Amino acid sequence: MLTTDGLRAHLLAARLAGVVGTTREESLRSYRLFAARDPRLLIGLDPQGVWGQRDLLALMSARCGVSADPAHTFGHDVIDPGRTLAALDACAERLAAVARCRVPVLLGTGHPHRLLGFYAALADGLSSAGCTVLTPAQGRRVDITTRFGLRTYNLDYVRGVGLVRGATSQRPGCEPGAHTHSPLPVRTALAAAADAGGPLPGLVIGDHGWVCGAGQLGFDTVGLADVNDPAPFVGEAEGAVSLVVPLDDGVRSDYYLPLTRYVLNRACLSQ
Repeated sequence: MLTTDGLRAHLLAARLAGVVGTTREESLRSYRLFAARDPRLLIGLDPQGVWGQRDLLALMSARCGVSADPAHTFGHDVIDPGRTLAALDACAERLAAVARCRVPVLLGTGHPHRLLGFYAALADGLSSAGCTVLTPAQGRRVDITTRFGLRTYNLDYVRGVGLVRGATSQRPGCEPGAHTHSPLPVRTALAAAADAGGPLPGLVIGDHGWVCGAGQLGFDTVGLADVNDPAPFVGEAEGAVSLVVPLDDGVRSDYYLPLTRYVLNRACLSQ
């Protein structure tokens, strides 16, 4: 069993926290775009307040541990591992409560190359505890605006985790899925569940648009987010998103496995 101290060491060694791969330049650019209400950074969230760049920097310092100094404009950003651990503990508590009540859950990721295994293990644990893992709108078309123009994807589920795949793939179902920040996949899934008469999820677990899009619609949401994605943290501050775990979301996929084991163990969902 991985201890808290052991997980802290892993977070630092894998650069999931501490000095991370995300650059300060990336983060500050994201804060500027979010302050300008650029949809690419809002990812489904409609903030209630006015969030300027300094407001966002102060928030991200409080939630993630990044430097609050606006004069710090280059280099690699920093995530406080203590904040990551505290959020993982809170996530485990939320999953334990969901499992006790056998609440239906919906999981999805915009980072299937990196985070699919993390969410799939949570789906397995919750399913074994009696929760229904929902997969609405399987195969449904989703048109997403990207920097390359409008692209058509299909909503798919792998081990209970929602993701999108290119609709023009030569080998459908074989590629790991596309990276996206769009809230359209979760909106499509939730609309299909509602149209079918339910059940609707009591908890949505994911990242990017899956968390912000569902949270904006009033669903209980838990997710992971990097320091260059301010929307989930703004959603958490305003109450639209229930819980956000700050960490680098772009490291090797196997580096997230100790986090999964830690959360499942603390939630008493270990396989």
